[in-house]
Formats: sequence, structure tokens, C-alpha cells
Amino acid sequence: MRVAALFSGGKDSVFSVYITRQYGWDVTHLVTLLPENPDSWMFHSINIRQTDLLAQAIDIPLVKRTTSGQKEKEIEDLKEVLQGLDIDGVVSGAIASEYQRTRIEKICDELGFKSFTPLWHKNQELLLQDQIHAGFHIMIVGVFAQGFDDTWLGRTIDKKTIDELVGLHRKYGINIAGEGGEYETLVLSGPLFSQKLVIDESVKEWNRDSGVLQIKRAHLDNS
Repeated sequence: MRVAALFSGGKDSVFSVYITRQYGWDVTHLVTLLPENPDSWMFHSINIRQTDLLAQAIDIPLVKRTTSGQKEKEIEDLKEVLQGLDIDGVVSGAIASEYQRTRIEKICDELGFKSFTPLWHKNQELLLQDQIHAGFHIMIVGVFAQGFDDTWLGRTIDKKTIDELVGLHRKYGINIAGEGGEYETLVLSGPLFSQKLVIDESVKEWNRDSGVLQIKRAHLDNS
């Protein structure tokens, strides 16, 4: 099975590639859409340009395209990228978003591809535990919901972090895995990676009750 994986560099897109390879499938391409609109309905925008280095570390060719990030139009942009690939299916990291899953499935139907969502409806607390137990180093790079403050930016997801996310879920109803846009992540290293992403320069940008950790400069390290 030859598949392309939608790739943002966040925990769920990376973990989906990891699981897909465990199936024994050939992940021939990583596909990144670069939204000009930071509020894209479909695609991550925070630190999205780090996918160049991450794809190099994972050693899978990266296919990129800029999209306006406008609702529905961005789906056509994704379709144009996928239709040029010699693949059987498309892998995505959707967990609970019907909006994302149904639109990806529609594109795949139109192109004659199969759509695979290996994380779909997984228990979100267990999913985070599986990701860190597998050895992925996951950093929180954006927070957008009640209960978070700027100390969460740059924080690594570990057991303590998961416990606190569960607490925020109980208190405020956030999605533990961030599937509702409550937070965004970037994977720095893990079992897929031949090199780790090292952040050389970053800056916290905080605005009232949300913020992002913008990575200004990074490199890959073999050690």
C-alpha cells in the first residue's frame, strides 16, 4: 500500500506516520499545506515551515503548497496536490473532527484513493500516553483555551502534563488531545527520526488569553 500522509509536524500527524509504517505500508510522501490564513479550518499554521527539517529527519519526501486558508477553497488546494501523486491512499491524523475527516474522505473519493485515519476516536488520554511511551518528544507551541497561560508554551508533554490536561478537561471541558484547537504541538524527536530538531531561537507571543511559541531558527542534530 502506497500512501501519502498529511503532515504538520504536530503530534498526531507524526504519530499517524509512525502507526502507518507499523502496518508495513510505504509512506511515499509527506504533504504539507502552508495556509496564509492563520485561522485555517483545515491546516495548522504555527511553525508549519519546520516541516522541511522534520521531513528530512524522517527521510520521507515532502510535498508543499501554499493555500489561502479560505474555508472550502483550501480543500481544492489539497486536492490539486494529491492528484499528482502515485499513491493508493491518504493518511491523516484526525481524532474527532468530523469536519476534517469528511472533507478528506470526499477528496479521496473523487481521486479514487482510500482515506485512513489511524487515530480516529481513540481514547485521547491513552493516545497521549502512547505517544510519549513510544518515545516522541512533543512540545506545546500554541494554547488557545481557558485554563492555559504562557507557562504552557514550550512545555514538553509528559505524564505530569497529561494529568494537568485531564484536569483542564474536567474543569473547562477542553479536548485532552487538543483536537478542538485548544493547543498545538511540534514533535522534536522520536522513533521515526534519524535526527532531532533543536530550537536555536524562539519567542513567546501572548495576547490576552492565548499565545504561540514562534520558532525563529532551528537545526537538526545527529547526537
